[in-house]
Amino acid sequence: MSEIKRSDLKPGTIVQIVQKQDQRTGNLTEGVVDTILTKSSSHPHGIKVKLTSGKVGRVKKIL
Repeated sequence: MSEIKRSDLKPGTIVQIVQKQDQRTGNLTEGVVDTILTKSSSHPHGIKVKLTSGKVGRVKKIL
């Protein structure tokens, strides 16, 4: 899987994230990016974002 960069994301992007409680199962949650929480340009586990629904997780896929 190619690593997702912070520059690939912006508010309004539709993504799939894995929330903290779903890390073991890998259950993905789909939503729209509201805020990008990771300050660095990349992260080995994925860029952390907050969705418009209020859920927080690391981006696994951009749709």
